[in-house]
Amino acid sequence: MNSITFYKYQGTGNDFIIIDDRQEEFSKKDTKLIQSFCDRKFGIGADGLILLQEHRLHNFKMVYFNADGNESSMCGNGGRCVVSFAQFLGLVNETATFEAIDGLHEARLFDNHIVSLQMKNVNSLQMFDGHVFMDTGSPHHVELTDNVDHVDVPTQGRYLRNELYGAAGANINFVQSQTASVFKVRTYERGVEDETLSCGTGVTAVALAMHKTGQTQSQEVTLETPGGSLKVSFEPTPQGYENIWLTGPAVQVFKGTIVL
Repeated sequence: MNSITFYKYQGTGNDFIIIDDRQEEFSKKDTKLIQSFCDRKFGIGADGLILLQEHRLHNFKMVYFNADGNESSMCGNGGRCVVSFAQFLGLVNETATFEAIDGLHEARLFDNHIVSLQMKNVNSLQMFDGHVFMDTGSPHHVELTDNVDHVDVPTQGRYLRNELYGAAGANINFVQSQTASVFKVRTYERGVEDETLSCGTGVTAVALAMHKTGQTQSQEVTLETPGGSLKVSFEPTPQGYENIWLTGPAVQVFKGTIVL
């Protein structure tokens, strides 16, 4: 390939390069190429890169890479954006089923670029003094703070990501209660190694953690991120949580061609 056509999408400011790779021409092992595409100074710029590929049984397959060029765990906002892209390509209409690294996902598409994505069930929440840890498709640390606006997210997030979770790392979420069912969230994302404007698996983890710790009784929670608002609904079970849906905007920003 001498050039690649790509599409830029964002979901509450969490931005992605998405490539139609149904012919499977893109090299998934070219870490440096993916890094260069995601570089905000010398490339296209994004929090991650997503390949949409053919699937034998379902609408498509999603392959997600962090900005560091490595294939990564599930990305909730990326999942919503790739569903919107699939609708743009004419592969889906009002509903979609696709495979990601953490299994199958259902999605619903609404007017005004709103996409609702069913997340995997969460059957294990680890409670610690001062934080909650769980895997919502990606590993997440959730801790409450009195003033989330004043948290030095890049510094504190990087410290916790490395000191508590080692080489594998985890995403770090800082949360402040606004009302009984509204929470303000800021997230440090591993792989991006910085604060992002929003994190879909992160706000999902926050919603479940706030319910588990009694900060909310509601089974639908609004999460306010620097990039916009997302909603998470869920059903508690004796084991954890199921029927978890992440809902918010997923918008195409532009289309481009990059020369290799």
